[in-house]
Amino acid sequence: MKKKRTYSKRTIREATQGYTFMAPAIFVLALFIIGPILYAFFLSFHKVQLLGNATFDFVKFANFTNIADDQRALRALWNTFKYVIIVVPIQTLLALILAATLNAGLKGQSFFRIVYFLPTLTSSAVLTLIFMWMYNQNGLINKILSFIGLPTYNWMGDPSVALIAIMIMNIWATAPFFMVIYLAALQDIPESLYEAAELDGANAFKKFLYITVPNLRPVTSFVVIMGLIGTFQLFDQSFIFSGGSGGPDNSTLTVVLLIYQYAFKSLGTMGYAAAIAVMLSLVILIATLLQRKFSKEESLY
Repeated sequence: MKKKRTYSKRTIREATQGYTFMAPAIFVLALFIIGPILYAFFLSFHKVQLLGNATFDFVKFANFTNIADDQRALRALWNTFKYVIIVVPIQTLLALILAATLNAGLKGQSFFRIVYFLPTLTSSAVLTLIFMWMYNQNGLINKILSFIGLPTYNWMGDPSVALIAIMIMNIWATAPFFMVIYLAALQDIPESLYEAAELDGANAFKKFLYITVPNLRPVTSFVVIMGLIGTFQLFDQSFIFSGGSGGPDNSTLTVVLLIYQYAFKSLGTMGYAAAIAVMLSLVILIATLLQRKFSKEESLY
């Protein structure tokens, strides 16, 4: 039989003081994070009417089952999936290459660090407007392509390239942020490892492949997870690029943009939008857990 645990007055007093100091933070978390999450779960099981007399009709799992029959939802899922599997690997690899280049001791590396990091400091909305000007049919990018003899594109009006245009813009803007993370991690790799490899006759590529990359696995795992979360939540660039429609022909429609449309542009579909949001959160959670599992297996191996 287990003994009943007893607490001294001092332990109770210290615990009370601790929770008292944490109370403001706990209140903020409960009000602005935990509360909205629980409310979204509540809405996802109801048909919600907010105009006039607010009504909440319990529909069980109907909102979730309707997703499979919604062609726009399936298209948004497919667009988001393509965006994730293309952008995350490229931005991770580009960030690693940029960081390794800046860490190689080249002349003027401080200047290039500032230049490379500038896109991250630019507002996402402003950055999208700049790229929209560059993507114009008579814009800078088409002029450069035409000058070097390559075909030009209708970047904003062609459904086959509109999402690719957003991918290029996002990779250019986010890779420098992850580059800084890699750059900080590179400083912690012991120089003696490179010196030993050099004595064994390893060239620069082999040192990068067999020393730099393995030592950066924990950082790479963090970068990939952050990239997954960020790309799954793509909204502002797609919204500005398409004027909120997800066009042309739903080619830039993402899951978060679809949630916005159903929640704030369509009447009586707030519950359905909440169901899509819950589904998206589960997809992000599963993708993150899988990535963590694979990274742990690699480190054990």
